Amino acid sequence: MIRVLGIELSLHPLFVLILMFSVLTGQFLELLTLFMIVFIHELGHVCAARLTGVTVRSVQLLPFGGVAVIEDHGRLTAGREIGIALAGPLQNGILILMALVLKQAEYGSIAYLNYFIGANAMIALFNLLPVLPLDGGKILQGLLSLVLPYYYTLLWTGRVSIGASLMIIVFALLPLGAGGGLRLNLLMIGAFLLYSNATDQRNLPYRFVAFLMNRERIYERYLQAEGLARPIVAFSAKPLDDIVRLFKRNHYHYIYVMNKDRDIVAVVPEQRLIASYFGM
Repeated sequence: MIRVLGIELSLHPLFVLILMFSVLTGQFLELLTLFMIVFIHELGHVCAARLTGVTVRSVQLLPFGGVAVIEDHGRLTAGREIGIALAGPLQNGILILMALVLKQAEYGSIAYLNYFIGANAMIALFNLLPVLPLDGGKILQGLLSLVLPYYYTLLWTGRVSIGASLMIIVFALLPLGAGGGLRLNLLMIGAFLLYSNATDQRNLPYRFVAFLMNRERIYERYLQAEGLARPIVAFSAKPLDDIVRLFKRNHYHYIYVMNKDRDIVAVVPEQRLIASYFGM
């Protein structure tokens, strides 16, 4: 593990394992190229995060991409999340264009440039799959949070990602039933995605609490923009836990409380509801 510009940079054990295997199979140059491509991919995320004022704590490099650990604390907007996620595949697109220019100019090894283009395309397309923690999963999560309550966005994107991870593992194991060979790379990728998403699901309550505790920025933006608050209508007997789970990421809320006769008996700003939720 090394630290670059205050960011911890580390190799995932899966990457180290493949690196050792490449030395034995004589594919070290290809893996070194893959390492460089992944590193530039992650630099795109880091630069986009810093340009939008988001702190990146660490970056872990994987053979098919990387994981950038961002200090979110529930304050990351949907637009920033989508922009940071897109920045990685964008770097792969730029690298592909550069390689195509070199290929057109017949500069360098055509076989190597073809490998370079294919590797960039593979990493970009794989990372755009709508599975967390891949870039496509983060883009999907950001888009869904524009229309769905944040809690349910986290819940269902996590569940879908777990299901997709299991499908990758099953696909990797399928050849064994027909007497074929194991798709080891896919099996390791599926296992990593499954572990990552299962861990995120266990941490969902803590992520949601962080989201609630940092809602003051939404209120500040609401006041500055003089926009309309999003109403939430709830019966007085409805548990607080169920109401706060209806909060949307980019919107400020007023809660209209109804009695059993469906008459509005109170209008409560979300800060007061959150204070009651935490017992303040």
